Amino acid sequence: MKFAFLIFKYFPFGGMQRDMLRIARELIKKGHEVEIFTISWDGDLPEDAIDVHLVPTRGFFNYRRYQNFIAAVQQKIRDRRSGDDKFDVVVGFNRMTGLDVYFAADPCFIERAHAQRGFFYRLTPRYRWFAGWEQAIFSTHASTQILLLSDIEKSYFQKWYHTQDERFHFIPPFLSASRFILKDKMEMRSYLRKSFGFGADDFVYLLVGSGFSMKGLDRAISALASLPKDKLSTTRLVAVGQDNPKPFMKMAKRLGVAHRVTISSGRPDIPDLMQGADVYVHPAYRENTGLVILEALACGLPVLVTATCGYAFHVENAQAGYVAAAPFDQDSFNALFYGMMTSQERDAWSKNGLDYARNIMSANDGSAEAAVLVDIAANKGRP
Repeated sequence: MKFAFLIFKYFPFGGMQRDMLRIARELIKKGHEVEIFTISWDGDLPEDAIDVHLVPTRGFFNYRRYQNFIAAVQQKIRDRRSGDDKFDVVVGFNRMTGLDVYFAADPCFIERAHAQRGFFYRLTPRYRWFAGWEQAIFSTHASTQILLLSDIEKSYFQKWYHTQDERFHFIPPFLSASRFILKDKMEMRSYLRKSFGFGADDFVYLLVGSGFSMKGLDRAISALASLPKDKLSTTRLVAVGQDNPKPFMKMAKRLGVAHRVTISSGRPDIPDLMQGADVYVHPAYRENTGLVILEALACGLPVLVTATCGYAFHVENAQAGYVAAAPFDQDSFNALFYGMMTSQERDAWSKNGLDYARNIMSANDGSAEAAVLVDIAANKGRP
């Protein structure tokens, strides 16, 4: 079978992007064909038998560029609807029309727009564009099948669109056993601190994720600034991801903690950094899942996360750290932030997280999504 994968942008450190490439490779292993269409590709092109088509587009606003990309790719797909070159299934990793399958990596857009934005935002062309494309996927009149990563988000999608249960296909989280091989902890502690020029005994909070605004880096910086002076003098906050660091460093400077905050672009050594840090902090405003939370558990890293993350319940179930309640309160979060540093439970949290992550690894070996896509392709067109 031949699959078309559509994604706006590829960069090697994005969770959704890594999932897309993994799924494509699993389909190739099963003997199928995969072609990827994207506006831009940052990093090495896949060496496997995967064709990547770059479809650069123009537009003053991002959503305009996305709209032009969708139109161009859909025309390419229509041009191949006859003969052996046609696609059996079109899979989208961003909200758009014309999909057979949608990989629901992002949270419900319209729910977030109502919960976190004001009335006037919902009058903008950008809102109408994204809301319209989401409705095209989740409306009861649509036939798009949905690969679901979070039961929490399913409730929001059905709240707004009443999407039929049978169109959702739940996918267990995937953690790569090869990517999260445990190394000597003391060596990793030294590696992290030498990499960033920290003191050997500095206490390190780590935050990983592209889109620092949504990941709550501002909340973590505020919590850092609230620490007692004797603790602050030996504490570091490291944020790694693809985003503009300037507004966050400006905030850190205003709060007097700029010398305690380090912001780095995406790196390939995240598992090593996780094994060398003391606490993983993820105070996201909203997160569909938050695979990085499970990645931290797989590295034996205690976790402080907000309840608005889809995978926050894993931290509670594992007893591997603290979950900050919703609605978010900065003072309460500051207390938990300090508590992660002073708690005598960190060793237990680390062990609990490791045990829990091993069970997750056994539930999905990385082939679950590909198996569902093959089944959807085989049954496409059947009543």
